[in-house]
Amino acid sequence: MVQKLTRWLGDQLSAKTEPDSWSEITVLLVDDLLITEINRDYFGKNRPTDVISFRYEPVPGEAGALSGDIMINVQRAVSEGRKRGNVSRELALYIAHGINHLGGADDDTPEKRKKMRTVENAWLQEATRLELIDNLLTESL
Repeated sequence: MVQKLTRWLGDQLSAKTEPDSWSEITVLLVDDLLITEINRDYFGKNRPTDVISFRYEPVPGEAGALSGDIMINVQRAVSEGRKRGNVSRELALYIAHGINHLGGADDDTPEKRKKMRTVENAWLQEATRLELIDNLLTESL
């Protein structure tokens, strides 16, 4: 199910970033320990976070497409999802959030964060209608 949801969200990303094309998006499911290391090494923040995304531009002078990596903190998705009543939706939100970052969205101000959340919630509402979220975490492990 994670793969189906990610592919569908990738289609939403492609539509959002046209005419740029995407070659691949890698989703890594990690825990607090690994995401803390990545957060420290790349951003100087020695703490866990929910999602980290890296977008890679095509090599200059070569035909190519964009690509990206998304690290999803499953440990945090489980913890926060239990508090909010739906672990699968929380995991889906993290994937959507990472995809949204790949599309160039940023959440460094309250206004930008609100705009990102609006897009992500619309994506998740449609993904729920398409039955791409139910039991997402259970089937991933």
